Amino acid sequence: MKSKIFGVKRRVLYINPVVIEGVDPFKGYLSQFKDPETELEVTSLTEGPRHLRYYSYGSLVVPKILKIIKKAEKENFDAAVIGCFYDPGLREAREIAEKLVVTAPAEASMHIAMTLGKRFSIIVGGNKSIPLMRENVIKYGFQDQLVSFHAIGMEVLNLQRDPAETKRRVVQAAKKAIELEEAEVIILGCTQQFGFYKELQNILGVPVIDVALAALNYAEFLIDLRNNYGWYCSKKNEYLPPPNEEIKAWNLLDLF
Repeated sequence: MKSKIFGVKRRVLYINPVVIEGVDPFKGYLSQFKDPETELEVTSLTEGPRHLRYYSYGSLVVPKILKIIKKAEKENFDAAVIGCFYDPGLREAREIAEKLVVTAPAEASMHIAMTLGKRFSIIVGGNKSIPLMRENVIKYGFQDQLVSFHAIGMEVLNLQRDPAETKRRVVQAAKKAIELEEAEVIILGCTQQFGFYKELQNILGVPVIDVALAALNYAEFLIDLRNNYGWYCSKKNEYLPPPNEEIKAWNLLDLF
């Protein structure tokens, strides 16, 4: 499925699955790193939580994400990125997408990390984030490569308010992971740690993965695999979609 916009090879929708107050910084930031042949759009929720720290917040946004996914496919996007390191609704979105590529930061970052080194550490804002993230590590099959989580004691909404302090705390935690735990790759475990990777990489001397960039570039890669070779998520078992007859009979169209 090629994009219908002349001169554009890929159309990617980056979804912030939260409400963004003020100007959304992700469009400008991600646009610096996208492929020239990629058209990037960024959207966010109009109502709901400002972060997804709590399980209950995450459950509230999944239905909204699914609606955005279906709308993106109808509008001929090639891929959608669910822009949170919890990867909320990723499996559900893949289940209902027909040919739309869907990915998210945690899955993309871990796959990339495993091509750059054999052991990685994830730096997070607070300890509350770790249980769900650990579940995802196990679900994606990387538990043997994860050496540690390190929390830097900062709330999600504060990570960009004092960049110097955020970077100081990340360096402190990452050095421990590298020197004491033999981590070879550092993953910044929140999309709100965007923009820090290059400086941190220079200081630490190992790959430091900006998860928003990882998800965007991974989406571009997956689009090319689909377009060039027909490689797309199997609908055989895990991503087998619900039958249209049930959706219509049970009046579930609004949910999709």
